[in-house]
Amino acid sequence: MRTPAFNIHTPSTLDEAVETARKLADKGMGFDWISGGTDLIPNYKWGINPKSNVISLAAIEEIGGVSTFRIGAMARLQDIVESVEVHPLISEAAASVASIMIRRSGTLGGNLCLDTRCFWLNQSETWRRSIDYCHKCDEGTGADCRVIPNQNELCVATYQGDLAPALICLGAVVHLASSAGRREMPLEQFFQEDGITRNVLKNGEIVTHVELPESSSSVVGSYQKLRQREAWDFPEGGVAFAVHVDKNGNISGLNMASTGFESIPRSHKDLVDSIDMGAEWGLEAKRLGVELKRTVRPVLNTWFPPSYRKKMASVLAKRAMEEAAKRVTSA
Repeated sequence: MRTPAFNIHTPSTLDEAVETARKLADKGMGFDWISGGTDLIPNYKWGINPKSNVISLAAIEEIGGVSTFRIGAMARLQDIVESVEVHPLISEAAASVASIMIRRSGTLGGNLCLDTRCFWLNQSETWRRSIDYCHKCDEGTGADCRVIPNQNELCVATYQGDLAPALICLGAVVHLASSAGRREMPLEQFFQEDGITRNVLKNGEIVTHVELPESSSSVVGSYQKLRQREAWDFPEGGVAFAVHVDKNGNISGLNMASTGFESIPRSHKDLVDSIDMGAEWGLEAKRLGVELKRTVRPVLNTWFPPSYRKKMASVLAKRAMEEAAKRVTSA
């Protein structure tokens, strides 16, 4: 499979990048952003919505960097794994992404903005054409959704980024930039429950960095992941669980978030708020798993069937909560 031809733009500053995007948009020319390219280039080779222009963010130093409370969008995943400053929960999630070769190219921004996936979509152009197209990449045919037919409004392709649930549990804020200005929001509000739009980014807008509150330094957590192959695959399901510990060593709060089950990563703060802190931790972990199983809504568009993924949501939640508890005890 050949990568289709496109024009590459290489701005060296953030202002230059968003201005380039504005000019292309004003001319009615389609474009994509590229950071590490580990998701975009394979999609282009498969003929999935390629654009005639690509804006590279590789030379923009101001959106890179890794520190305790700030991680740039262009921070490489392996740098996040190896950093002694990054929160261990974020490092754990980053270390679960693909292989070290992919992590040396892949970025924080790329993982957060990861394109949603579906086995009706992530195939070669020849394969998709032979069975008819789908709603997300219909090639102008107006094709229906292959997962939930007879509705042509909502794409249910699955979000499979690993870093989002860990960052949501830590209270991360995402910062965005465009030629119109800057804005920020809690990360959990960044995503939109549609496999095509995926997030709130407007045309010409990019993620610049995420910030973590100082209170995140008192959080202990765990990220648990389901995938086909340990050394490569996207999550078929992932659960992050976080325990807030106060200066006296007492648990002052809990949080949980998931990925790989639906079109968005989702916070489950409402479920952990029901945990009885005075009860036996193992029993509460089992109960939490049952509640998460009832909550997530996977569909038949990844390699594992929805029933198995729902069952594993329960297992992952229980594992994440129990592992976090062990780490609190040993901290």
